[in-house]
Amino acid sequence: MKREEYPEPGSLVVCTINECKDFGAFGVLDEYPDKEGFIHVSEVASGWVKHIRDHVSEGQKTVCKVLKVDEDRGHVDLSFKRVNEHQKREKIADWKNDQKAEKLMEILAEELDQDLEALYEDFGFDLEETYGSLYAAFEAAAIDPEVVKEDGFGGEWFETFADLAEENISIPFVTITGYLEVENPASDGVKKVQEALEAAGETEYTDVDVEVQYVGAPRYRVRVTAPDYKIAEDELEKAADRAIATIEASEGTGSFLRELEEE
Repeated sequence: MKREEYPEPGSLVVCTINECKDFGAFGVLDEYPDKEGFIHVSEVASGWVKHIRDHVSEGQKTVCKVLKVDEDRGHVDLSFKRVNEHQKREKIADWKNDQKAEKLMEILAEELDQDLEALYEDFGFDLEETYGSLYAAFEAAAIDPEVVKEDGFGGEWFETFADLAEENISIPFVTITGYLEVENPASDGVKKVQEALEAAGETEYTDVDVEVQYVGAPRYRVRVTAPDYKIAEDELEKAADRAIATIEASEGTGSFLRELEEE
């Protein structure tokens, strides 16, 4: 379900080609019910296009960039050539996630025995606005439903919403690595180094794992696994800061390397 009737110029849309002509191709906008777009032959590919079907064909699902929208005439001008492969992959993945989220909303409406459109008006559109997409809202609930509550969402629907998220959304964890160098020349230096490494391995998040591995004294590998890169990078930095602060408090020395230099 969408509140806007047309896509915004400059945005990417999923399009299913339904007709090819010498002068261009027509396609259905999958995310916008009853809306069709047109790709002029000059926007199909760079350079001269001899046969348009060498580049697009009927039934093909692809990603296009919106060039111009004329709502009065119902025209949406699209470009096929202005979308690179990386953008295509990302957009298709987002579109599939959106479809999954919409299906989960349908299931939620059935389980709550409520009208689907009413649920969108009640909280669905607000979730989209807060998290950027409905799927991202389900993802946030799957990671930690309390965070979603802290963002102001709750009600009789929330527990079922959170259960559906936990059961159906796979969290895309990422792993990053950095390196610590910690030393302490004191007689109990080994113990102080161990305390610093234990401090590095602490984290306040249940969905974040910080692992410290021995490489070769005084060097240790810190591996952080988290739901996304931003959280992982933040936690890696915090782990290093904890270790360095702990070792320096015992008159030792510590430093952090994001990557090892080639020797």
